[in-house]
Amino acid sequence: MTAHTPALPRRLRRRMALVSTVAVGGLLLTACGGDDTEGMDHGSGSSASATAGQPAGDKQAPGAFNDADVMFAQMMIPHHEQALEMARLADGRASDAEVKTLVADIEKAQDPEIQTMKSWLKAWGKPESADESKPGMDHGSGGMDHGAGMSGMMSDQDMRKLDAAKGTEFDRMFAEMMIEHHKGAITMAEDEQRNGRNATAKKLAADVVKTQSAEVEKFEKILDRL
Repeated sequence: MTAHTPALPRRLRRRMALVSTVAVGGLLLTACGGDDTEGMDHGSGSSASATAGQPAGDKQAPGAFNDADVMFAQMMIPHHEQALEMARLADGRASDAEVKTLVADIEKAQDPEIQTMKSWLKAWGKPESADESKPGMDHGSGGMDHGAGMSGMMSDQDMRKLDAAKGTEFDRMFAEMMIEHHKGAITMAEDEQRNGRNATAKKLAADVVKTQSAEVEKFEKILDRL
């Protein structure tokens, strides 16, 4: 004979169904949200709280990071800042229409990237500069000795020469300097692609390589016709 199981009361059946629904919903939320902190490199100073409370789409670099990621941001910020300094000098000095277009492109791309990388370092609990007291760094005047330590950086003398140039002389000098400057940024970005760990930082590095390689080609064509 088959044992007969008495029917559960309607109220108890309803409560069990509700509990099951809530449990399934909780599992779904856990599955969807689990990737935000998985793989965080706590040994490098990152933590789940680093991005806690940040709105969706904010300029964060979630996930694990290493020293190469930190160095990439710390070095690329002043590198980009000098490119913007050079671009600002074009106002009233550049005469070539294509140079002016590239100046606008540089400003449009690199200023947001600076803000993005600063947000990474803040979230990672790292300073914006690798060494605030490094010889040759002139933080008090808002700048730095541009020959110090980073590939493609212009010296203070280079910047003074660019400041003094106008018209075609400026266009030619700007193109030559920006080719060298971009090649330095590309080298740094390629190092990040090889040695970095954070996926968001490596994606930005890939964007730098792609964008600035294309701009180098454009500047080289400008030099050919000036």
